[in-house]
Amino acid sequence: MPPAPAAARPGGARRPGGRRADERQDDEHLLFPGTRLHVVTGKGGTGKTTTAAALAVALSRGGQRVLLCEVEDRQGIARLFGVPPLPYEERTIAATAGGGEVVALAIEPRAALLEYLRLFHRLGRAGKALERVGAIDFATTVAPGVRDVLLTGKVYEAVRRRAPGRGAERPHAYDAVVLDAPPTGRIGRFLGVSSEVSGIARVGPVATQAESVMGVLRSSATRVHLVTLLEEMPVQETLDGVTELRAAGFSVGAVVVDQVRSDTLPVELLDDALSGRVPASAVRDGLVEARLVRRDAAGASVVEGLLAEAAEHDERLGLQEQEHAALAGAGRPLVELPLLPGGVDHRGLEVLADRLTEQGLA
Repeated sequence: MPPAPAAARPGGARRPGGRRADERQDDEHLLFPGTRLHVVTGKGGTGKTTTAAALAVALSRGGQRVLLCEVEDRQGIARLFGVPPLPYEERTIAATAGGGEVVALAIEPRAALLEYLRLFHRLGRAGKALERVGAIDFATTVAPGVRDVLLTGKVYEAVRRRAPGRGAERPHAYDAVVLDAPPTGRIGRFLGVSSEVSGIARVGPVATQAESVMGVLRSSATRVHLVTLLEEMPVQETLDGVTELRAAGFSVGAVVVDQVRSDTLPVELLDDALSGRVPASAVRDGLVEARLVRRDAAGASVVEGLLAEAAEHDERLGLQEQEHAALAGAGRPLVELPLLPGGVDHRGLEVLADRLTEQGLA
């Protein structure tokens, strides 16, 4: 397909609204003002955990306190921030511009169940006794749905938790909670499991708790963001996920397109490279003049490889455009994150956080 102009390509246009890292975004510039729980999902390998971490960094800037949760027992957050493996307790893992703070929590089902029994059923020692006889392992690994109920229940508790001493204007322990959620393929069941439980247990504390959790998850204060790459399978899974979440009554947020390749050469040159119209001799002459290659067989081989890479790059951009158009049809805001060739380290997270802020997600 013919290349689009640079401004129309994914990654080719600069978004308005950029700000310094220590400034807070006004609500009128946010895509989803009033959101307190950001659920981040996506097909495996699309950058879901990285996006969740960058979003937590962006939201925390300007003096905000943000909780970043993971529920898949992969310790992805610890690796991204370069900290030791996270236990089942809330730990500060990053300080951000303007006095912000990112707190992390790896939610573990067994520990969450013991905490639940202690807090809601006053079963401190009895809970330990249940653990000794294997009831905890049974409930968290065998009983259908219990594991996800515990995970979503802990997130619900963190969103609702009050913090003494923060003042009437900021009554909650956390200004926002970001959940690195399960992949798109099971996100609907994960978020809706409490509804299933409430249908089974229609009365009593379990039903009451399940209804409260679903009230938060389906409220306007919760948004589910889907992360994808501009590739056929992740895009299709994202589109299916948007449809499923909407049908289940959840508020879909943004579609975050990760690892977007930007144009690095003029569109006309890329088009010529793809069609084979760039004369190798002209490229070699330029490289020889710049003293980057010699005028010999080795130099000719380098030029041939460069032209092949340019054509491959342009073909990749063309495929991106097709998938980008398909995502636009979902009717959700598209937020783009650049491909970071060196991988994602602390500085990379800051760069991605900048991009999320510029585009109104934080």
